[in-house]
Amino acid sequence: METALVSYAEHQDAIKLVRNTVFSAEQGVDPAIDFDGLDDDAFHVLCSDDGKPVGTGRMLDDGHIGRVAVISEYRSRGAGTRIMQLLIDTAKANNYKRIYLHAQVGAVPFYDKLGFFACGKNFEEAGILHTPMAKVL
Repeated sequence: METALVSYAEHQDAIKLVRNTVFSAEQGVDPAIDFDGLDDDAFHVLCSDDGKPVGTGRMLDDGHIGRVAVISEYRSRGAGTRIMQLLIDTAKANNYKRIYLHAQVGAVPFYDKLGFFACGKNFEEAGILHTPMAKVL
């Protein structure tokens, strides 16, 4: 698998394919919620396997990581960790002191392993329970 920091403008079809597959088709999230108009100004990571897009994630300029999605057959194969590590490295390279995210409750253990900690009360977003989490860099 290959993981790279990419331009949204140049890779939006691949990014949209992954996010639509995971969020819209699998989880029932309205695409209007997912595609919130913030993608053009975000850092984006794309993970691919032999040229096939299998995972993505983004980080906004305030250190908010989100839209982390991995196609189901690639979960537990390291794609999510690779995506997150590149976003963390990007945050460090840009001198961010802290990054944060809203983890789907089922994904909290994944983010725990990456050094994130819960930092607030659970809340519902797009019909899915989330936990606010942060990591000090």
